[in-house]
Amino acid sequence: MSHFAKVVDGVVVNVIVAEQDYIDTLPEEETWIQTSYNTRGGVHYDQETGLSSDDQTQALRGNYAGRGFVYDSEHDAFYRPQPYSSWALNTTSFMWEPPVAYPTDGQKYNWNEESQTWDAVESE
Repeated sequence: MSHFAKVVDGVVVNVIVAEQDYIDTLPEEETWIQTSYNTRGGVHYDQETGLSSDDQTQALRGNYAGRGFVYDSEHDAFYRPQPYSSWALNTTSFMWEPPVAYPTDGQKYNWNEESQTWDAVESE
C-alpha cells in the first residue's frame, strides 16, 4: 500500500492509503499523486529506526503531503503553505526558512513577523 494525495488547483485536499490499481480506476480528471510517509525535508527516513537513509534517491516529493499542503508541479514537491511573508522556501528541503535563524539556546520562541525577530516565550 502507498499514500496518495488528491490535488485540486495545486492544493492537497485529501490523502489516502491505497494500491496503485485502485488509483488507476479513479476518474482521469482527478489528480492523485503518490507521497511518502517517510519523507520530510527532502530526506527519506527509515520507518523502523527513524534515521535518515543514505540513499537520498528514496526521498519522494520533498515532504509527506498533508491536507492544505501545496503541490508544486514545477519541482514535483509537496510543502506546507507559507507561514509568514518574510519566509523563503528552500527548494532542496522544501521547508520554509525564516530570515533570521531560530535561536539555539534551548528556550522556546515564537516568530514576530512585524519586528522580524524571535520573541522568547514566557515559561509558566
